Amino acid sequence: MIPPPAIALTLGDPAGIGPEIVVQALTANPLPPCRPLVVGSPATLRAAVRCLGIAAEVVVSEVPPATPPPPGLFYCHPAGLAQAPWIPPGAVSAESGRQAVAAIEQAVALCRAGRCCALVTAPIHKRAIHLAGSPYPGHTEMLAALTHTREVAMLLTGGPLRVALVTIHEPLARVPALVTGPRIEAVTRLTHAFCLRLGIQAPRIAIAGLNPHAGEGGDIGQEEIDTIAPAVARLAAAGLAVSGPLPADTLFYAAYHGAWDAIVAMYHDQGLAPLKMVAFDDGVNTTLGLPFPRTSPDHGTALEIAGQGVARPASMIAALRLACTLATG
Repeated sequence: MIPPPAIALTLGDPAGIGPEIVVQALTANPLPPCRPLVVGSPATLRAAVRCLGIAAEVVVSEVPPATPPPPGLFYCHPAGLAQAPWIPPGAVSAESGRQAVAAIEQAVALCRAGRCCALVTAPIHKRAIHLAGSPYPGHTEMLAALTHTREVAMLLTGGPLRVALVTIHEPLARVPALVTGPRIEAVTRLTHAFCLRLGIQAPRIAIAGLNPHAGEGGDIGQEEIDTIAPAVARLAAAGLAVSGPLPADTLFYAAYHGAWDAIVAMYHDQGLAPLKMVAFDDGVNTTLGLPFPRTSPDHGTALEIAGQGVARPASMIAALRLACTLATG
């Protein structure tokens, strides 16, 4: 019998709500069949357990459990942080960034070595990792570098929506130059593969325009005519069920009501504002293109409520469930 998947879960920024929502996710009922291995400071994990008033034991281990552990038993890989200082919640610091990066690097190593088959990451604070010397703007770019993956994409799921992004953490002024035909095609192909892995046959993918009203036939911009439409035509010729470029202001309404299986948006807020409007509490971020599945909550570190035991774990629970689905799909 094949054992349930081993899932690495990073604690994220130890000053944020990540440790709390990891503990809550691992005590959710029902938990999908898996063998979770928390990656990060054992002291931080124990502090989160105390904060939530949960009766639990933390076992330090460099390998996942052989079988799904009973409720209240957490296996924790220290990621070189066994002697790391405790980080008080709520403050940005270089040390919190260092610990967050160390956990990510160790979790990636576990997945690349085959000890874990999927990765779930708790939120990190971009300012903290920059203070620690990390050059990356976020998880997606860091994971691409650590796995030597050239083409990755961010895709979020929430409610009936699946939204992939052509550009991610870029200033709006830079977006038009980064919306290229090859990039649109790569993200759409990754999105197609993701939908197939979920069991969606012949996924229908809508590709948004960049400009208002998808350029209005060139009156409000040329990107749709010069770049997006030719990319859509090439994808359609290759056999993908794609449509576009479509006006984003109506596209999401149609997708919400079932017209499309996934959307490819041109930039961050175009895609994520509508998704978070309908699925803020349980949206999931997925990195496409990596050699293993990676998911995370679709929210940040919420420093202002960290350490209070009031963080809502729905998005982390959904991320863990999706990781288990992708790991066994």
